[in-house]
Amino acid sequence: MRPPRSGYTLPVYACAAAIAALRQLQTDTMLPVVSVDLIEPAKIVEIPVEQVAKLSDRSALAITRSDPGDNLDLTRHTPIWALVEWGAADQPDVIALVGGEGIGRLANGQPAIYRYAQQLLIKNLKISLKAGETIRLTLILPEGRTLAKRTSNEAFGVVEGLSLLGTTGISQPLSAPGQLEAYRQELQQKAAQFDCLVFCVGENGLDLCQQRGIDAGRLVKTANWLGPMLVEAGVQGVQSILLFGYHGKLLKLAGGIFHTHHHVADGRLEILTAHCANLGLPATDLQAIFQSATAEDALTYLSALKGEWVERVYDAIADTIDDRAQTYIRTHSGIDVSIGTVLFNRQRKIIITSKTGAILLHDICS
Repeated sequence: MRPPRSGYTLPVYACAAAIAALRQLQTDTMLPVVSVDLIEPAKIVEIPVEQVAKLSDRSALAITRSDPGDNLDLTRHTPIWALVEWGAADQPDVIALVGGEGIGRLANGQPAIYRYAQQLLIKNLKISLKAGETIRLTLILPEGRTLAKRTSNEAFGVVEGLSLLGTTGISQPLSAPGQLEAYRQELQQKAAQFDCLVFCVGENGLDLCQQRGIDAGRLVKTANWLGPMLVEAGVQGVQSILLFGYHGKLLKLAGGIFHTHHHVADGRLEILTAHCANLGLPATDLQAIFQSATAEDALTYLSALKGEWVERVYDAIADTIDDRAQTYIRTHSGIDVSIGTVLFNRQRKIIITSKTGAILLHDICS
């Protein structure tokens, strides 16, 4: 069986469309393929361009189509439009990035075009601009609003569309058969270099870890396979693991759920309600927590209560995650591994860090 085929992330296709539109604007050249420097990894790749058109002497539009590889990614084949216009005379930035239709918005109103996407666009476009030239780049995802309804974007404060998120240009086939084995191989390589690793379920955790100065070499993306990845780390001799993730995902571990995909098991509100009850939260509030639409809504409700309930409840949850993860590894491998937990909310702000998590975080960030 062939290994799963990787593809490229949405920012890469947005960048390719922008490069093609800029070239059309500058030289009236319609490029069927463009070269994109991924930056991370350090690699130049060829991306096909579906359509290009010069709209006027001051603007051009190009379209690419997403190919995430052998991944059950809902953005597969979605079109990405890039409208490039010459900048205004008073434009302060060489490249002004604008989020058009289908690009999500953050709570502060800014487009959800994250750091890696910005770096990718600026580096690849600047090299084609002459001294004094400026451009305005508007990125458009025509299907973005519709697709966003099938994601957890709103849980992270992104509304009205999709985000251009990621820390790399390569789209790994997270859901394809064989990917767990690929993750294990990556873990084995990192376990040979570090005795403490940081597990992140997805891109939000990876990005936040790097913002906090954690060495990218320690970061292990697990997707939803936390159970087998924890056991593999123990078998490979890893001494400690920091679980760094969104509370609405990792709190499942406090209920003994170690494959965290929602199609396998959920139980988040039940787990959260049980911890609240154990700490003595009144019955009326327990009912409100249990009936919340999402774990994020439940967190918001707790935040509004007097008595520091968020800290008390999530401190208990983080400690339970530590204990249950340690027990899980010991049960399946006979090996003891120190586990710490860091939980963050949809604004990517840390809610709580377990006692062991604080020690591990201090050690790997110092």
